[in-house]
Amino acid sequence: MSTQPPANPSPSPSARHAALLSAVQAMAQADAAALLRLDGEALVPVAVQGLNEEVMGRRFPVQAHPRLALLLRSPQGLRLPTDCALPDPYDGLVAHQPEILPVHDCMGVPLRLRGEPWGLLTLDALQPARFDAVQAQLPALARLVEQGLEAAQTIRELADSAAHEHELVRELQASTRAPRELLGRSAAMQRLRREIATVAPTDLTVLVLGETGVGKELVAQRLHAESLRAERPLVQVNCAALPETLADSELFGHRRGAFTGATQARAGRFQLADGGTLFLDEVGELSLAVQAKLLRVLQSGEVQRPGSDELVHVDVRVIAATNRDLAAEVAAGRFRADLYHRLAVYPLLVPPLRERGRDVLALAEGFLEENQHRLGARNLRLSPASRTLLLQQSWPGNVRELEHLVSRAALRARMEAGKGRWVAIEPRHLLGDVAAGAALSPPLLPVAAANEAAGAEFQARTAADAEPADAAAAPGMGLREATDAFQRRWLQASLARHGGSMSAAAREAGMDRSNFHRLVRRLGLPAGPRRGLG
Repeated sequence: MSTQPPANPSPSPSARHAALLSAVQAMAQADAAALLRLDGEALVPVAVQGLNEEVMGRRFPVQAHPRLALLLRSPQGLRLPTDCALPDPYDGLVAHQPEILPVHDCMGVPLRLRGEPWGLLTLDALQPARFDAVQAQLPALARLVEQGLEAAQTIRELADSAAHEHELVRELQASTRAPRELLGRSAAMQRLRREIATVAPTDLTVLVLGETGVGKELVAQRLHAESLRAERPLVQVNCAALPETLADSELFGHRRGAFTGATQARAGRFQLADGGTLFLDEVGELSLAVQAKLLRVLQSGEVQRPGSDELVHVDVRVIAATNRDLAAEVAAGRFRADLYHRLAVYPLLVPPLRERGRDVLALAEGFLEENQHRLGARNLRLSPASRTLLLQQSWPGNVRELEHLVSRAALRARMEAGKGRWVAIEPRHLLGDVAAGAALSPPLLPVAAANEAAGAEFQARTAADAEPADAAAAPGMGLREATDAFQRRWLQASLARHGGSMSAAAREAGMDRSNFHRLVRRLGLPAGPRRGLG
């Protein structure tokens, strides 16, 4: 009996889009082409040819990009005049160019799928007259792409089960609600997405682990968005900001008159999240007393509000997050072992930015897109030297550090900008005015230079009239002690510059305020104004 050879796996939608776009680019002899899907009020790249791969990390709000808006409104497509004054969203993004070059010939056409607007096809060239011979064929190219989109959609519908289609709908709904996506194509991020897809549809409790600033909150949002509870609320609790005296009220609610100041009854976070998801951020900061009460609710599924004997049943899926090593905290007696095992049913480790390779560029492009609209800047672009510099960093503050760095650089570059077609982000904008000792942030330096600078600063300060707390900074001191001493000096100076304001000093340090407070307490510094600092 003969047997059929196994069928080749069906290409993914992104692979089909890329193949389709590649064929159209060749027919039009374009230097660059993009297939943009309309997602609400923004255009999202689903395939690009001849553009930097980091463009895939951008979203193009239609109202903020007049060229794209003009192309979308054109019935049969449009070729823009060479002297068009409208800013081009692709200026400086053409791949394999040694310098930032402008686009000189541009045309595009709106696409429809099954009678509904789908998105936009754009074609660009660096020479002004490149599209003279193909301009008349633009409607035919659009029909070709629409037929490819129709075929891809039909293949997907035939291949997918009803359950998978339902999952895609939930993903679409989640993408419209979440403020940001989990960007990046690195192997580490692909593994994380697979883990999320595995556990999200279940009701298992998830413990999201990772360093400060890696994006644990975004992971929690995605877990909820891909769960069966996506239509129900996602309620977030910042455990580090919960005063122990009010933790019961915040988590479980209270009845009127339960304590001084309880002038009316209040539902707690567990009740607000009933049927949905409760996200306990920085769960490692809870006191042992609150941990015991939280454990009781997780075990029984029942909440007892302060001031009431009534037990209220809640149906809540719990996601917790921490940057602490909870196993070590259990061993040290600072975290309950039984609560740890309740929370860590399915642990998820979010990779640090230093392990994500070129993801840093996709993230930086996304942050630049946000900043150029916020600042009213025209086409913020990373220069080749800046791209190289970003790839060299170790990123101890992870994605949050990158976001703050890009925001500062965008502001500096915007202040210098003339009337060009784009604003180039150069290394000097990323580094800041190091020589002048600017206090915008700790300066970004290559790792080796940063260590050398820190060591020199530490030696110079401790050789001078050091405070008694730092007097032990001498030969033989361990790395941790030397680092603490240097941090203590920096924080003292920052607090002095800001009159003891912890919030202002935290912003200068580029740190989350609660993490900054913990660092100040660990280093034994006063948590408020004090005379004689610095």
